[in-house]
Amino acid sequence: MKSAEDFDLVIGFLAFWALVLLVITVAAELTAQPALGWALGLLAVVLALWGMLRLRRRLPARTSRRIS
Repeated sequence: MKSAEDFDLVIGFLAFWALVLLVITVAAELTAQPALGWALGLLAVVLALWGMLRLRRRLPARTSRRIS
């Protein structure tokens, strides 16, 4: 079974790119540049993020592993 930590890394990566694409899409809209491609990319990333969050909920909670 995949560890929840792997999912957390992917979720963080997708959330970062969702934020970046949101800023680019808003900036493109405000400057009257074509924004459809950016908006579709944002939609794809948000859907992937939503799917990863749903999968993450099915996994057991993380165990705290501290290396001393």
